[in-house]
Amino acid sequence: MKNARQRHVSRRTALSAGLVVASGLVASACSSRSSGAPGHDDDGAAMAITHIHGITRDPRTGKVVIATHQGLYGLEQDGWTGGGPVLDLMGFAIAPDGSYLGSGHPGPALNLPQPAGLVRSTDQGRTWTVLSRGGESDFHALAAGPDFVIGFDGTLRLTEDQTTWSDLAIPAAPHSLAASPTSGVVLAATEQGLLASGDRGATWKPLTPPALLGLVAWADDNTIVGAGVDRRLHLSRDAGQSWTAGTKEVGEVTALGASTSDGKAEALFVVGTDVLRSTDGGATTERLG
Repeated sequence: MKNARQRHVSRRTALSAGLVVASGLVASACSSRSSGAPGHDDDGAAMAITHIHGITRDPRTGKVVIATHQGLYGLEQDGWTGGGPVLDLMGFAIAPDGSYLGSGHPGPALNLPQPAGLVRSTDQGRTWTVLSRGGESDFHALAAGPDFVIGFDGTLRLTEDQTTWSDLAIPAAPHSLAASPTSGVVLAATEQGLLASGDRGATWKPLTPPALLGLVAWADDNTIVGAGVDRRLHLSRDAGQSWTAGTKEVGEVTALGASTSDGKAEALFVVGTDVLRSTDGGATTERLG
């Protein structure tokens, strides 16, 4: 019999009707509001997704995954499906070994500390285990490098073993963090501009995209996708040295992920009630789910 920490409820939802996402560049505020797209758990109880805090494509399964106020959902043929517990995932990242890392606030049926600290799932979000800083940290920005994890909970922190952490200095608080999968270069989108660190956050240098970026993601070791306050997507193919601005406004992006698909930079992002995909800088978009 599974203990409370391992309990999960299968749940299914269609995000096409009335999804509510956090306003602003980053969905950084926790909310208990229940408006949003209706869904149901296995007992038929109504539920809704109220915020999407993160979006990415799992490199091992190819599945698009969203981290929400209600837990983790994956895109299946019949829509967005959740197979794990209610866990408000304020921060989410996929580690190089394929495990899921998160942080935030557990639902009432999940026996985890409040806040959760750094948690890990090795079964694609069905169960979660606390690794460190349980009851201490709610990482609103979280990124996994090739051999480290970096997060921001009011203080920028880094761990190499997912257990012990060191504090780092940064010129401005990051809205979002991203780590290159092989080189480990860290990007931080801040109100003072985009910053980059090649030494795991020990020192930082500014990068100069065409607009202030609120969200940033690595598609591969050289390709960066950013979402700007100008409501456009921005692309760099040389690790941030030069940039191309999207030719079309896509709207206010509240969650962003990136990968490489058929040699093209794939942007996965949330605008309003839509979960979208684009491989041409936002000139054309595909609605997911």
